[in-house]
Amino acid sequence: MTTATFSMQRIDPYSPPAEHLRLQQEAPVSQVPWRNDTTIWAVTRHADVRTVLGDARFSSDRSLPGHPTFAGYTSASKLKNLIEMDPPEHTQQRVRVMGEFTVKKIAAMRPRIEQIVEETIDAMLASGTEADLVEALSLPVPSVVIAELLGVPFEDHSLFQENSAAFVEADATPEQRMAAMGALKEYIGGLVADRIERPGDDILSRQLAAGAPPEELTALGFLLLIAGHETTANMISLCVATLIDKPELLQQLRENPALLPGAVEELLRYFTIAEVGGLRLATADLEVGGVLIPAGDAVFALCNTANRDAEVFPEPNTIDFTRGARNHVAFGFGPHQCLGQNLARLELEIVLEAVIRRIPTLRFAGTFDDISFKEWGPNYGVYRLPVAW
Repeated sequence: MTTATFSMQRIDPYSPPAEHLRLQQEAPVSQVPWRNDTTIWAVTRHADVRTVLGDARFSSDRSLPGHPTFAGYTSASKLKNLIEMDPPEHTQQRVRVMGEFTVKKIAAMRPRIEQIVEETIDAMLASGTEADLVEALSLPVPSVVIAELLGVPFEDHSLFQENSAAFVEADATPEQRMAAMGALKEYIGGLVADRIERPGDDILSRQLAAGAPPEELTALGFLLLIAGHETTANMISLCVATLIDKPELLQQLRENPALLPGAVEELLRYFTIAEVGGLRLATADLEVGGVLIPAGDAVFALCNTANRDAEVFPEPNTIDFTRGARNHVAFGFGPHQCLGQNLARLELEIVLEAVIRRIPTLRFAGTFDDISFKEWGPNYGVYRLPVAW
């Protein structure tokens, strides 16, 4: 067992924690100290991370004692959502909803997302010559998109967005976050009840028609909101900040907009913002990277280091828009690979294209060093991004 310390803190905004990268080089599958005087297996190489995430015997069920996210709850006291389930329960729910996020279905949303982005940029530019990009663009776009998918009435958008923002607000207290979460779940539960009486053209209505129980849809709606809202918002901010900070990359996209899809993939790989999606519990004795992990041990498949594995991504610390990095694990891998990845890709591509085209003088209102990054937390990103034009 290694005695190395283990921290989730990112010191360098462009790099995973240095300790994670050191483990990848020296001890790619090793036990490290974890919370409450426990240990966890840190798995750091690309192939090994895919092994863990692809095998359902590494359980995602957070109600199991010993799971690294276990908080003492049971399924009777807390409704589980998709990311907390194992097969066959997980398979049944995922198969039912995955048709909402096919490449074809998401591609059909392009015109509406383009309209949302253009209107949001219009409002930002009309507000003056400076703004917090997080508040003015990064959060509103995915919030409106997911609200429309769920069928949130226009008159409820402010309530929906205010509570969504409060849930991820940098300065929010735990009590404020819990209150926002409660308000959102109550609201989504009300939406589900309304769709039972008055079906519409939205995910909740279609899932009810497919036989999904109302309580399951409340959990699904909340998951889609948080997973499809904050993560995409964080990536928008990180991508724009990177393009401003590295003008040579921005120039590449100005000169060759066809590079945008590849740029999105590369930036997804490079930042790998979902920090805790790889937490699992071994339910059998399983071998990973030549190391036996006993049943009952906690495991952390580190996607951020997997995406910096030099054996898979040559010069992994370099941003290369021509890399063709579709084998990254920024969206996870296996049964729990992100359902909304096609939507996230499309939103990022549309936002970056519009920002590059419409705001050629975009710059930091200050310096890169002034940006407050989310060094700790379930998703990497920035709290605020002051920009000017």
